[in-house]
Amino acid sequence: HVQLVESGGGSVQAGGSLRLTCAHSGATSGSVCMGWFRQAPGTEREVVSVISGDGDNTYYGDSVKDRFIISRDGAKNTIYLQMDGLRPEDTAVYLCAAKESNYCHNWRTWRSWSRWGQGTQVTVS
Repeated sequence: HVQLVESGGGSVQAGGSLRLTCAHSGATSGSVCMGWFRQAPGTEREVVSVISGDGDNTYYGDSVKDRFIISRDGAKNTIYLQMDGLRPEDTAVYLCAAKESNYCHNWRTWRSWSRWGQGTQVTVS
C-alpha cells in the first residue's frame, strides 16, 4: 500500500520558483511510476509531470514544458518537482500520484492513477 505526502507549496510572485517534494512509503521506490497533477477550482485535474519507476523516462504537460523538471531519489523514496518561471495560471493544488507499476501507461489520464496524496497549494501572483 503506497502512501504519499507532499510538501513545498506556498506563495510566490510571477517568475519565481518553488520545489515540491513527495515522499512515498509502502512500496519499493523503484517499483512505481510517480507523477504530479494539479487542480484549480472549477477545473479538471491535469497532468504536470510524470517519472517512471526507474527514473529513466519523464513526461510533461504541454503548459509546463521547459519550465518544470521532475526528478527522483530512489534512496530517499522521494520525487521532486522543480518549478521555475512560475505564472499566475500555475496557481492550483498540486497532488502527488502513484501507479502500481514501474511503467507510466496512460500517464495523462488522472483516472488511471491509483494512489494520491492530499495535495499542496501553490499560489502565484
